[in-house]
Amino acid sequence: MNGLAGASSLFLVAAGLSIIFGVSRIVNFAHGSLYMLGIYLAYTFVEFFGRGSILGFWGAVLFGALSVGVIGAVIEIAVLRRIYRAPELFQLLATFALVLIIKDVALYIWGAEDLLGPRAPGLRGAVEILGKRFPQYDLVLIVIGPVVLGLLWLLLNRTRWGTLVRAATQDREMVGALGVNQAWLFTSVFFLGAFLAGLGGAVQLPREPAQLMLDVTTISDAFVIVVVGGMGSIGGAFVAALLIAQIKAFCIGIGDVTVFGIVFSFSKLTLVVEFIVMAIVLVVRPWGLLGKPQGSQRGASTVEPLMLPLNKGFWAITVGLLLALTALPLVGDDFLLVLFIDIAIFAVFAAALHFLMGPAGMVSFGHAAYFGLGCYGAALLFLKLKWPMELALIGSPIVAGIGALVFGWFCVRLSGVYLAMLTLAFAQIAWSVVFQWDAFTGGSNGLIGIWPSAWAKDKTIFYLLAMAICAGCVILLWRVVHAPFGYVLRAGRDSPLRVDAIGIDLRRFQWYGFALAGAVTGLAGGLYTFSKGSISPETLAIPRSVDGLVMVLLGGVQTLTGPVVGAALFTWLQDEIARNTEYWRAILGFTVLAIVLAFPAGVAGFAKIAWTRMRARPEAGGQAA
Repeated sequence: MNGLAGASSLFLVAAGLSIIFGVSRIVNFAHGSLYMLGIYLAYTFVEFFGRGSILGFWGAVLFGALSVGVIGAVIEIAVLRRIYRAPELFQLLATFALVLIIKDVALYIWGAEDLLGPRAPGLRGAVEILGKRFPQYDLVLIVIGPVVLGLLWLLLNRTRWGTLVRAATQDREMVGALGVNQAWLFTSVFFLGAFLAGLGGAVQLPREPAQLMLDVTTISDAFVIVVVGGMGSIGGAFVAALLIAQIKAFCIGIGDVTVFGIVFSFSKLTLVVEFIVMAIVLVVRPWGLLGKPQGSQRGASTVEPLMLPLNKGFWAITVGLLLALTALPLVGDDFLLVLFIDIAIFAVFAAALHFLMGPAGMVSFGHAAYFGLGCYGAALLFLKLKWPMELALIGSPIVAGIGALVFGWFCVRLSGVYLAMLTLAFAQIAWSVVFQWDAFTGGSNGLIGIWPSAWAKDKTIFYLLAMAICAGCVILLWRVVHAPFGYVLRAGRDSPLRVDAIGIDLRRFQWYGFALAGAVTGLAGGLYTFSKGSISPETLAIPRSVDGLVMVLLGGVQTLTGPVVGAALFTWLQDEIARNTEYWRAILGFTVLAIVLAFPAGVAGFAKIAWTRMRARPEAGGQAA
């Protein structure tokens, strides 16, 4: 029954996310933030209406959810409506910027302390069921989920608006061709989705405190439920919420079990059990429990611009930039060197992720797994086996590459959002292992005392080493993109059926590409370990993967230099803003949002387009003459 009570709130959030994705095709990272706002606003309204009033409590829940619905509609009108024609990944970047903004707005209004709301008036007691006492309020929650499911079914199947929503889910272009006001339809869908997220948060007010980390934890759970149930399936979201909530409840109920003298802690599985379920479902039934498989397309779903071979002028600029960076220690202090070391490391991270997302066409939401495996691989080789820094650095890409080979074997069998979510599942499983294996990885405390060899302890020397590794890795990836191997990956991205038709084993090439990207990312992780002297499980966590996505998208997916530019810009912005204000997330979010709106192709992509147009003008003038 605890599982049933928890499933209701999970279903409300997932149903809203599923409706928004089905119509707009936007992977809304800010949906967890709307859930968080639902709890905070319900807390504010219940304080205003009075804690002891039944109407006050339920009015606060309703007003909190409606307020979040209005906020969702405003977000759609003010931000997302302007970028519907931009690539889907840039829409994802815009919603990530909204996460940063909403988090700092909540910090400014409600503060950093947890806020625990009152128990529901009239439902503060418990009832006895099979000899156990069970909260009365949780009984109400068990009823809310099926009631909302029934109301959604009536709304989507017995109203004209619901018919339009279902039609837009299947074919948005045809709905527009029939004269339907798509702007109004999208806004109303966002209002409903945000309302459900806010309601899911508001009803949890007596059960959990309002706090600033709810956005990340909630959006990951919501993504899992939507994918397990089937994208766009409301019934599937309900079934998946029931399944995952029950499994979590039973893990807590079972607790520790001893088998042949070995203690198995099922309660610790609650950190990762939903991702294990998602991984199993995606491997067995890639389209989810109640979802429908998508048919293969004959051609490319989108026309990707050509990535032309790098010319002599580009290499001249690159060599000049490297020479200038080599001279940086002559004019910069240690702080500047540390900043550029971080930029070099994350440039490698972003370049490897771009290799998967751009040329290979495989979006990864869990690329931090290979960064973290490289970090822990280097650290454990250094601390446990007493290998020197040089050998540990060589071992870090090997460890990460093996992890990428194992995970990639399953991931390359999927595509689109399902592939991205499976990478997220594997990353969370790896994070859970590292987080809980105290005896080997140090658990939540991490590992310390991982320092460079004597010759590399000087900041200048380590900076030059980092720049050399960065340049080597980026140039290697650029070379692979323009090699026959890279052409196969790009062909598979644009038209997998044609690649299969000419006899190429596309999955095998994608698998190798996955392993290559993982190994290069692992080398960046090893370098990061020795630059900081310590590591923690945060190197594998979801925020690190999101940072990598932001770096790639800021620079531009369609350009080879994009990830390097994006990594430099994001790392510098994050460091510069965080040192000068408490509300650095909001400023960074507004900056990212402005870049997305102004440069939908990314900063490097915009520069490339501008340069191409400037070169075309003299040629056009000469032809006219």
